[in-house]
Amino acid sequence: MSKMHLVMGGRVTDPQTLEFQDLSKVDLVGVFPDYASAEKAWRGAAQRTVDDAEMRYVIVHLHRLLEPDLPSA
Repeated sequence: MSKMHLVMGGRVTDPQTLEFQDLSKVDLVGVFPDYASAEKAWRGAAQRTVDDAEMRYVIVHLHRLLEPDLPSA
């Protein structure tokens, strides 16, 4: 299985959490085949909203969610 990574973000209720204000407005940047390309996309999205403390982007390790028993290496 490839190591898929999802990059997503949106407005959060508190900048210290990942509780999104409105799930219907979450920005799904894309799914990427490796961490390096996901990180590049994340940096681009996060940089566009750097002045907005309530906007937060994350990288989700989809491969870990789909097969949690596999080693993370």
